[in-house]
Amino acid sequence: MKAPVIVDSHVHLWNPGKFRYAWLDALPALNRPLCPADLKAAGDSAPVQKFIFVECGCDASQCAAEVDWVATLVTEEPRLKGIVAHASLEKGLAARADLESLAGRPLVKGVRRNLQAENDDFWNRPGLLEGLKLLPGFNFTFDLCVRASQLPIVLKLVRQAPEVTFVLDHFGKPAVRNGSFEPWAHDLRTLAEMPNVVCKISGLITEADGSRWTPADLAPYFEHALECFGPSRVLFGSDWPVVTLAATYEVWVETVMKLVDRISETERKQLFQTNAERIYRV
Repeated sequence: MKAPVIVDSHVHLWNPGKFRYAWLDALPALNRPLCPADLKAAGDSAPVQKFIFVECGCDASQCAAEVDWVATLVTEEPRLKGIVAHASLEKGLAARADLESLAGRPLVKGVRRNLQAENDDFWNRPGLLEGLKLLPGFNFTFDLCVRASQLPIVLKLVRQAPEVTFVLDHFGKPAVRNGSFEPWAHDLRTLAEMPNVVCKISGLITEADGSRWTPADLAPYFEHALECFGPSRVLFGSDWPVVTLAATYEVWVETVMKLVDRISETERKQLFQTNAERIYRV
């Protein structure tokens, strides 16, 4: 089967010499500059037409500078067409100034506040919902980076912000390495009932056993996500370079192609290209 044109909705670029990424301290294999030349070498293994950069968890004080740095990299990698920037939405209405600043940067299409490490008290802060409700005024999406155990509280938040387009990163991070399917499957189906949520087909192999995973290990999660969200609400993402902890860029593309081989050519085009173009307006 020929690979379709790809719009990769989830890539990272970072430079630890320029920005502080505390989480990379525990990942020496990735704790080095990974810049456009590296992305080009990876992306050239597949017919990638466009990339969407997603914020990389640098120090919050450096997030605006991260956006400006990535914008300069377009000259080196012109396929960079959009940015999902960090925004501290828990500031509530005070986040408006940050969002206004981001709106003045044309490549910014959405925001992410990484929530996977936050406890329930954080989620219940009124400021988070207030900040989320500002996003439609800027035509920004919100990427949800959460763990499977957090999906019920995600649902509560999504229900309170029906005008926001939520992009669930990495299938909601099911515990594939443990073969855990429930309650993730039930919670994902319930979340998918909300029409303002879409799901990234990304990040699954790093939730599996990185050294011994097989496509068969991933298949139930793929099938369930596609069934729950349907062809118009799923979008391909590589999660490069994090994906390289378990596979090359090329292997991830080939794996996704294999696991969606039963859907139609039109549906594959939606998954790999047109859904991301629509959602991120690129």
